[in-house]
Amino acid sequence: MLQSKIQSIGIPFLAGLAGAALWTTFIANPESPSSSGTRNLPSQFASISPIGPGLPPESFVEASQSSTGSVVFIKNFSGTDYRRYSMFDYFFGTTPNQQVSTGSGVIFSKDGYILTNAHVIDGAETLEVVHQKQTYKAKLVGTDKNTDIAVLKIEAQNLPEIKLGSSRTLQIGEWVLAVGNPFNLTSTVTAGIVSAKERQINILGGDFPLESFIQTDAPINPGNSGGALVNVRGELVGINTAILSRTGSYTGYGFAVPVDVAVKVANDLIQHGEVQKAIPGIEVSEITPELAKEMALKSLEGVVVTRILKSGAAEKAGLQTNDLITQIGDWKITGKGSFEEALSYYYPGDQVSVGFQRGGKLEVATLILQNLEGGTGISKREFYSSELLGARLESINAIDKDRLKLTYGVKIASLTNGYLSDLGFREGFVITHINEMPAKDPKALGPYLEKFSGRLVLEGIAPNGQPFTQSYQVR
Repeated sequence: MLQSKIQSIGIPFLAGLAGAALWTTFIANPESPSSSGTRNLPSQFASISPIGPGLPPESFVEASQSSTGSVVFIKNFSGTDYRRYSMFDYFFGTTPNQQVSTGSGVIFSKDGYILTNAHVIDGAETLEVVHQKQTYKAKLVGTDKNTDIAVLKIEAQNLPEIKLGSSRTLQIGEWVLAVGNPFNLTSTVTAGIVSAKERQINILGGDFPLESFIQTDAPINPGNSGGALVNVRGELVGINTAILSRTGSYTGYGFAVPVDVAVKVANDLIQHGEVQKAIPGIEVSEITPELAKEMALKSLEGVVVTRILKSGAAEKAGLQTNDLITQIGDWKITGKGSFEEALSYYYPGDQVSVGFQRGGKLEVATLILQNLEGGTGISKREFYSSELLGARLESINAIDKDRLKLTYGVKIASLTNGYLSDLGFREGFVITHINEMPAKDPKALGPYLEKFSGRLVLEGIAPNGQPFTQSYQVR
């Protein structure tokens, strides 16, 4: 038994000595006769650098120090919780408690713009940002459910804005840190690597969900949503968004919005109040093994055109259904994630070359991308927000018109507790007529509903595409 123990210990021990000798000879001792710095390393070590995807850095101190000061704690005060309030509370002088949820955010500019997740601030009545023990009232600048990105603004100057990196050049296997502010515990830092890119996990809402997540095994726990994913230089490469877990706690799968996407969305929200989405005028699908076999494709890379928008950019450029798109600009298209991400960097009016295969032949088309109204300029959609209605109403866009075969309508873009939810409406309903009058302008429809009393008849299209007509008696 003793001999077996010695053998079991001896082999790893000798291997360890050999490894130590290799380290001492080739790496740790730059003055060694057989090595002059890293220039004369054996070929298998030639590409290794002290910091990068090859070897971990000596520590993550520098990256932590340069990024933690830019991460904040966010409080979302979203309403009053009456569920725990009973008649006994009245006699003891207590009142219903306001619901508070929390998350993290990243300082985007010195003058107080902050990036976070849209789900962190969802339903907020008031927002607070805590940075270095200082509490600020925060204003919501804008939110984009398609990417789960939101922008807040606090009144402060000379804040430590985070350094921006690039998610496009980020490589699988690179070391990254997840920096968050869960439960107001100052800043917490966890380390891991980039496990994958362009991940789609089907969690986002919105009309045009853009899922091209960075996957990492750096632990991301509840409260870290909206925090920073940084590289070993402390540069922002993503906004931590989600975990894949059956328990609610981290189990090895974390996902972040690529920083290049987040920055474009943030700049649009700050400058224009809404994201300037560039529309190619097509719908696409992933290539499955079954589809590849049916279409006699040699690869599963790319996306297949399944629908062409009438009078859209793709139709004008000559694209057809069943075309296989493999390239947008200089971006190689491997799937729907890379397709959506590549388009997200363009603006309406931009010209973009699209490489595609048709009948086994490689072709190129030039698309002039459009906005959601079918034009090529900066778009500013008409909307009306109402606390009484508990809704944000928007005029439908060109894609909705084509899909639903409508020429006008007002869409319930978002919904909270209020008049419309009490009537049974849900997000995505399109109202086409109210008391037999066409519903075209949300700024006219909203005030009309707020003041109306009597018999109300609403007509339109439900989120599942089914026509509806509802009659109500409103007092």
